[in-house]
Amino acid sequence: MVKKIAVITLGCSKNLVDSERLMSMLSNVGYDVVAADSPEFQEAEPDMKSVVINTCGFIGDAKEESINEILSWCEEKANGGVAAVYVMGCLSQRYAAELPGEIPEVDRWYGKTDWPKLVTDLARKSPGSVSYDRLITTPRHHAYLKIAEGCNRFCSFCAIPLITGRYKSRPMEEIVDEVKMLVGRGVKEFNVIAQDLTNYGKDLYGKVEIARLVDEIASVEGVEWIRLHYGYPKDFPLELLDVMAKHPNVCKYLDIALQHVADNVLENMRRHITGAQTRELLAEIRRRVPGIHIRTTLMVGFPGEGETEFEELMQFVAEQKFERMGAFAYCEEDDTFGAKNFADDIPQEIKDERLGKLMELQEKISDELQQQKVGTIQRVVVDREEADFYVGRTQYDSPEVDPEVLISKTEPLVTGQFYNVKITSAMPFELMAEPVIDNGN
Repeated sequence: MVKKIAVITLGCSKNLVDSERLMSMLSNVGYDVVAADSPEFQEAEPDMKSVVINTCGFIGDAKEESINEILSWCEEKANGGVAAVYVMGCLSQRYAAELPGEIPEVDRWYGKTDWPKLVTDLARKSPGSVSYDRLITTPRHHAYLKIAEGCNRFCSFCAIPLITGRYKSRPMEEIVDEVKMLVGRGVKEFNVIAQDLTNYGKDLYGKVEIARLVDEIASVEGVEWIRLHYGYPKDFPLELLDVMAKHPNVCKYLDIALQHVADNVLENMRRHITGAQTRELLAEIRRRVPGIHIRTTLMVGFPGEGETEFEELMQFVAEQKFERMGAFAYCEEDDTFGAKNFADDIPQEIKDERLGKLMELQEKISDELQQQKVGTIQRVVVDREEADFYVGRTQYDSPEVDPEVLISKTEPLVTGQFYNVKITSAMPFELMAEPVIDNGN
């Protein structure tokens, strides 16, 4: 009998790519890789199935979720439900010294990037797969494309550099080869990800090469959409904007985390940019790429944010009218510059109140911007079919985090295909549409 193994991914899309590579390696050495909630896994003999948990260790809630998942599967093992529990990822990388003693029920612990060792330990042989080969777990027509690991920014609130280490770009040729391989498997949409896209290539080529990379990917036949995630505002490579404007298959979408706008808060955060420079950058982005949708992330409650600074942030959001925005309250992270140098002295209830006000403002902005799309024709990709409608996304919508388009079933549509639809109504985080007879291919 072939042993079955389930890989459970927690956290971000970068973790998901790691899991997909691990799954490919496990398959290559003879394991039957299945979902933990699948009948194949549930009905298998306990001594013939194991789990790998790919953990997140970014913020407190994510760490708690990872610990709870580990404990749940350890209990399953104790009750005779699975043969072994293996743990990898950011949490086990960050707390490699502490966790084995605290949760001895885990069979083996691995770091964030040593999944080849995990496979070798389990199979007693090398996985032997191409370094970028993957078992895609997203819908077949779209995939995440990780172009680098690590970060050199060392923002005072962020533990990512402590987990991932310094920035390490993947060679451009390897990335383009991966894109061609995935296109051959039916992938049409590529969501390009890294901790910091805008530093890509500097370690390999002596200068930032994200614009050249995106230009190369956009030139691959079969690539319908490219969407860019996690830019950094300081030293933003403006030539990337020219590439976005040049290629119709590069979505007019940019995910760039700004965090704040008040100068003293930005300084405490070690963002190395001012509020005025941030506004200048946003204006330049919109000038060079007309119609672009900007997604950003903001933080409330960081040390130094008084009522004046928070009101400045609210005004900033009101004036910029971000098409997509997320926000979270500051949570002190072990061993970061912020934890070592600033008192986390803003009460949690004030953080929560500010977060609520900020997101309430953004909901009104989102509703206003969504209403402007009513009556327009939009090209969408269909992600899935539900009982009463098809669910799709425009080029301005990244999977799982952005609004969806609910398309009436007046015409038969095919999942994974692109169509033109007419927007008939809107809500802050959803659009309603009907198909246009001619498809958008």
